[in-house]
Amino acid sequence: MHEQEVKTERNGPLSGFRVLEMGSTVAGPFCGRLLADFGAEVIKIEPPEGDPVRTMGKRHQGKSLYAASILRNKSLISVNLRVPEGQALVRRLVQRCDVVVENFRPGGLEKWGLGYEDLARIHPGLVMVRISGFGQTGPYKGRPGYGVIGEAVSGLRHLTGDPDRPPTRTAVSLTDYCTGLYGAFGATMALLSRQITGRGQCVDAALYESAFSFMEPHISAFQKLGHVANRSGSRLPDSTPNNLYPTRDHNFIHITAMGDAVFKRLAVAMRRPELVEDSRFASALARSTHDDALDAEVAQWTSQHDLGELERMLAQAEVPATRIYTMQDIFADPHFRAREMLVDVRDETGEAFTMASPVPRLSSTPGALRVAGGAVGRDTERVLGSLTDLSREELLRLREAGVIYQASSVGGQHPALAEQA
Repeated sequence: MHEQEVKTERNGPLSGFRVLEMGSTVAGPFCGRLLADFGAEVIKIEPPEGDPVRTMGKRHQGKSLYAASILRNKSLISVNLRVPEGQALVRRLVQRCDVVVENFRPGGLEKWGLGYEDLARIHPGLVMVRISGFGQTGPYKGRPGYGVIGEAVSGLRHLTGDPDRPPTRTAVSLTDYCTGLYGAFGATMALLSRQITGRGQCVDAALYESAFSFMEPHISAFQKLGHVANRSGSRLPDSTPNNLYPTRDHNFIHITAMGDAVFKRLAVAMRRPELVEDSRFASALARSTHDDALDAEVAQWTSQHDLGELERMLAQAEVPATRIYTMQDIFADPHFRAREMLVDVRDETGEAFTMASPVPRLSSTPGALRVAGGAVGRDTERVLGSLTDLSREELLRLREAGVIYQASSVGGQHPALAEQA
């Protein structure tokens, strides 16, 4: 396992930008995590009980393994946003920030005087990423919405699973991640625009719209043909062969060979070169028309070989194919290791957590990992002391009044945190 070298300077493409993250659960924190990975200084605000994401996923010795990754590279502060003094602290911090990320229900921040129009009056250059279930406008804007709800409304979940069973889901917050990615992309574009105009803007990222954007091939198909796409299991419709096939040793292999040149290589590997001349399979359109027949031919061949043997034969034939990896497979895989995709990053106590390396890979200004997510309020007094003119006595008063929360010392300070102090 590769241990990430501690970076004590933010030198990524977003270095020099400061982000205030008021998002919670997955979409907002993932958006902030992407910006932090590429150099932005991200200050995350949590309530004293912590972001709900800390209750998701597995735990180890009382620590959230999910939070260690999704809260990485961030300064973690705790402010009670429900009291006027907490809201006043946010306004002071906003004046020192370039971006605000939030995923409250539309109208929630406005009740506290922290909506985009409110904050833009005190900071016209502010970029505000607003992540919500259904967007900031429209008849559904007030609806509560989690990622899987947006996924269902988008039509994407209708396509997920087997045709003879109810729609299923992936075991990750997929739509939250898609929306967080769009939010980070929107923030970056808005910052580029600000360099020209000098003014910020609001980025409206809706969960259902982010999921709907992946429905691209099915939109015109309904408009022109009235075709309603349905679940197709492991097969990708109108792309054949592109399916999961059984093996002799009771495993499965996914083979994708819809292009003419690749299908020819598959037919040779199968020792069935005549399939290329078969009128049912001679073109991509013909293969998709006769998908059941072609899948049966491929499945009959794969069923005669073990998984490892199939992988070797198809790799030699340059046909895209693979087993379905588990996390155990990933940890043992030499390509993941060679690309340093699994890295160990330490928190403020010195404990190391394995997590995914930043992507995409930039040749000159790559993302970097500095510190794992840690205790709620780990950096409250350091951040407020450096970005506001509050004295130590005032910070102590706010702490005793429950407006802010500072985590107790829990071990040696991480070098990346010590550098910021």
